[in-house]
Amino acid sequence: MADSYTEVTSQNWFSRIGESIKGILFGIIVIPVTIVVLWFNEGRALTTANSLKEGKADMIHVAADKVDPANNKKLVHMTGEAKADGPVVDTDYGVSVPALRLVRTEEIYQWVENKKTEKKEKVGGSEETTTTYTYDKKWVDEPVKSSEFKKPEGHTNEGDLISGNANISAEKVTLGAFSVPEDFVKQMGSPIKRAVTDADLATLPADLKEGTKIQDGAFYIGPNPKEPKVGDVRVSFEIVKPGTFSILAAQLGETFEPYQTKAGDAIDFIEEGTVSAETMFKNAASANSMITWLVRFLGFLFMAFGFMAIMRPLSVLGSVIPFIGSIIGMGTGLISFVLAAAISFLVIAIAWIFVRPLLGIAMLALAIGAFIYTRKLAAASKPAAA
Repeated sequence: MADSYTEVTSQNWFSRIGESIKGILFGIIVIPVTIVVLWFNEGRALTTANSLKEGKADMIHVAADKVDPANNKKLVHMTGEAKADGPVVDTDYGVSVPALRLVRTEEIYQWVENKKTEKKEKVGGSEETTTTYTYDKKWVDEPVKSSEFKKPEGHTNEGDLISGNANISAEKVTLGAFSVPEDFVKQMGSPIKRAVTDADLATLPADLKEGTKIQDGAFYIGPNPKEPKVGDVRVSFEIVKPGTFSILAAQLGETFEPYQTKAGDAIDFIEEGTVSAETMFKNAASANSMITWLVRFLGFLFMAFGFMAIMRPLSVLGSVIPFIGSIIGMGTGLISFVLAAAISFLVIAIAWIFVRPLLGIAMLALAIGAFIYTRKLAAASKPAAA
């Protein structure tokens, strides 16, 4: 059952002004950093796109049932049956499973602190902050330091993980006539749950047998699984079964290694099932596009926060009358987002001008338009701010 603790603090107007001025430094640092990140992100995206294009041109299809020395160091695509010569063994728990790899997840039952903050401006420019700390017991993947809680009393954590999480590969995995390197095996497949059995319980190391039970297909280390206590641990397992896999990598004798392209990126893809080379390249291109847009969005967002930090003193100055401070805050927030969008477009446009002139010029035109719009917004907000 959750419990809570509420703390109310107040900050006067002069203190808020001083704090907002310090925030300007944050904006001055964040804005150029995000510009650099956006620039390098475009370069990374182009490098990956060119690497995939180069790989698609160099790739050859080969059969998995025979090793041809003539293909050594070449980028090859093949589909075959992946098998393990022996079981995967988790020596910490004595679990042995016929699989390509075994994923172990350990969790510990702990107190967890959640924090919710509400701020309210008052006439005169002061600000009242109400912070509510709530405490729940949850299963987490690492111990929580209760000494750092706002209210550690009554929420003391104890215990530790036993061995931690693990991703264990079979000692030898083959794909047809080829041997699959361990770092490739760790990428293979989507693990599925493997429930522990009484036989697994019987093979536990002696120091773990006492006090360990089975609950919901997992080991439970604690007094009573139906009433978990702080410090109890549960251990679950997932496996990747032998089956059909497709690989796209450089052939290295009877095994594989990443294929280093001249464009810059290395290619080493492995997917479950019978997947064509064309589909694998398409999936890689989609992932590249997703990463590119994610970094663009985050860069824009952080840049906007940077501009908001720089303009923050204006809304604090106007907060002597809360309504005025809110209006100024909304205005500076809108300007910050438009300015961040314009600069983000500008950086991306300049980066693309070197490789795709038409697209880059179009984006540059949009950026200039956004700058003009920002100036108009700034001019229109001056009378309100005054």
